[in-house]
Amino acid sequence: MKKLLSSKMGFFAIAVVLFWIKTYTVYKTEFDLGVSGAMQEFLLFFNPLSSGLIFLGLALFAVGKKAGRRIIIFSFILGFILYANVVYYRFNGDFITIATMMQTDNFGSLGGSILGLIAPHDILYALDLGILIVLYNKFKSNWSTERVQLRKPFMVLAAGAIAFGVNLGLAEIDRPQLLERAFDRNYLVKYLGTYNFMIYDGIQSFESSTQRVLADSSDITEIENYTKSKYAAPNAEYFGTGEGKNIIKIHLESFQSFLIDYELHGEEVTPFLNSLVNDQSQDYTYFDNFFHQTEQGKTADAELTTDTSLYGLPQGSAFVTKGDNTYQALPAILDQQQGYTSGVFHGDGKSFWNRDEVYKQLGINEYYYDIFFDMSEEKVINYGLKDKPFFEESVPLLEEMDQPFYAHMMTLTHHHPFILDEGEASLPPAETGDGTVDRYFQTARYLDESLEKFVTDLKEAGLYEDSIIMIYGDHYGISQNHNKAMEEIMGEEITPLKNSELQRVPFMIRIPGVDGQGTNHAYSSLVDVMPTLLHILGIDAKDYILFGTDMFSEDHKEFIPFRNGDFVTERYSSINGIFYDNTTKEIIEEPTDEMLEMTETVLHELELSDKVLNGDLLRFYTPNEDWEPVNASDYFYGEEELIEDDVEVEEELIEEEVDVDVEVDVQDEVENENAS
Repeated sequence: MKKLLSSKMGFFAIAVVLFWIKTYTVYKTEFDLGVSGAMQEFLLFFNPLSSGLIFLGLALFAVGKKAGRRIIIFSFILGFILYANVVYYRFNGDFITIATMMQTDNFGSLGGSILGLIAPHDILYALDLGILIVLYNKFKSNWSTERVQLRKPFMVLAAGAIAFGVNLGLAEIDRPQLLERAFDRNYLVKYLGTYNFMIYDGIQSFESSTQRVLADSSDITEIENYTKSKYAAPNAEYFGTGEGKNIIKIHLESFQSFLIDYELHGEEVTPFLNSLVNDQSQDYTYFDNFFHQTEQGKTADAELTTDTSLYGLPQGSAFVTKGDNTYQALPAILDQQQGYTSGVFHGDGKSFWNRDEVYKQLGINEYYYDIFFDMSEEKVINYGLKDKPFFEESVPLLEEMDQPFYAHMMTLTHHHPFILDEGEASLPPAETGDGTVDRYFQTARYLDESLEKFVTDLKEAGLYEDSIIMIYGDHYGISQNHNKAMEEIMGEEITPLKNSELQRVPFMIRIPGVDGQGTNHAYSSLVDVMPTLLHILGIDAKDYILFGTDMFSEDHKEFIPFRNGDFVTERYSSINGIFYDNTTKEIIEEPTDEMLEMTETVLHELELSDKVLNGDLLRFYTPNEDWEPVNASDYFYGEEELIEDDVEVEEELIEEEVDVDVEVDVQDEVENENAS
């Protein structure tokens, strides 16, 4: 061993082995990659080797003892990347991409959430670095001051390339078209490894950034033909029933449908929402098979999809990476066709998810963020303003808006890590031993109470009865990393199929003067919201590029694509390439032609949506002769408006002073003339 460490190549070999062991250990203990079969297990074990040989091998080109120091530095960088993915995965169940790293404006609001994801045992992930530093200091005196013969580092890099080639070849055998249909990052990491995935993601990001430059007007034709063929005609009973009514769209943060009618410690977790679902006299229609379709953009993806009927991107957030795109969004359409004023209410900083820029592209007239609210310390927790003061302070702002309005209310308190100040929880936590899951029910109850008070305030302000009220969940709150605790909560095993079923989020809507349906079992999703609202307002959705269909339509398309290529239908689901019978919960060993065709349809639809965003293709599309492209320079939010108001006031004061001075001068002249 001492002889081995007396050379730089020996030190390099130790570093590669430590890197290999740590990476594989993290794969097995921190990531739920769905490994099945001997081939996948072998590839999971094998894939760190190529990255270790190539990245650490680059250090061998350094002269003398610098090679050892660079091996340590490269090991630190690789370890930091791996650990960053560990922390990110603990909440998101996903891996960091180039696009997510561009979202730096969001980091300032994530402090509490990130700290809650760090575990005491994480210190062990720095053990390899400590070993390398000790060995380097002990044995570096034995090392030659000359550079390693160049053939050795080149041989190491070649070995790394060969290892990657073998890895990729075996992966393609086990999962054909792995790179061509790489919607699912879990698959890429499982087969190729974290570091190779990041290289692949960088290439994909570059390619997507060039699509806009190369796009032209012919690229929209295929997409227009597809969406027109998917179009579902409106239901005559609902078409136009909400025309001219205010729309109050309430966004329930991290709220999953299993909370509806769920009891904890013998108490309903969400008694108010339950009443809207179960009391027919409330006139709500509740879609109990409604799914979110968000990816790395989470809340921002939900906003994008509900207002544009486009899917979020497979990597990062379109709000951030495609914030300057041309959109034909619901706020702009309602403004142009029916004179609606649109507004977003959100008790956080205005630039989170690049909202202050992308909202202008969507045609949103007003944006009420933190400067419009009382952000006193006792009213703020976690990501921003607590839901109760948020709703309370929003009502006067709603009353001031020009009607009819389209108001989007975004809650915040029911967000990871699901914390409340002392004395604010009216429900004891669950008792699974998993803090995230246990607290989830307390913030859900708080949100329910907040919503009940908001509805009461809307009624007192005269805004409830004549408004369309839409309530929906944006994305999951409990990721699959908490399956053990969730099995205790749900009383059953969380299989891949069950996990997909837990992606249901609530969607309920009340239309003034229209009897609610109670519970509607149609399979639907976020992408269906925009065409549904258009038809309720009497605007035919057929002119627009929309991937969803009207949920009330008899022709509504009941298949739900998830962003990773999985999908669910009423009868069967496809999860990780495996088909399940929704009734029996059993695996379908021999998929039918219909199932295989549906797989192709889902992948094709996702690809077309990506083309719209990556190519900014809506700049080439005119939906009808009345449409006017949104001009972002027409919109100002907050400080800009306040500055303009100050300037106008100053100008008015100056004009008044000038008028007074002129009047005084004239009066003096008249008096002088009379005196003379």
